Amino acid sequence: MESLTLGQYRQMVEDVLDFKKVNGEMPDYTIINGCRIDKEEYIDMIERVNRFFLEIGRNPRMVEIERTKFTKTGKVLAH
Repeated sequence: MESLTLGQYRQMVEDVLDFKKVNGEMPDYTIINGCRIDKEEYIDMIERVNRFFLEIGRNPRMVEIERTKFTKTGKVLAH
């Protein structure tokens, strides 16, 4: 799996937040539809989606599962 749909992304965020509420810290990884997403990757994904929403005014349809350098380039890399 190279990307998540908006629904899968929202489920991932909900799972991470639920884990944080119970354990007091974010998990080292999360699994969505059998795909393991490491902490650094899901944090990057959340930052990209937030930035996309602020710049474009809507949520992306798909979110790539990969660490990016968007903070260095200033470009939005969600679809």
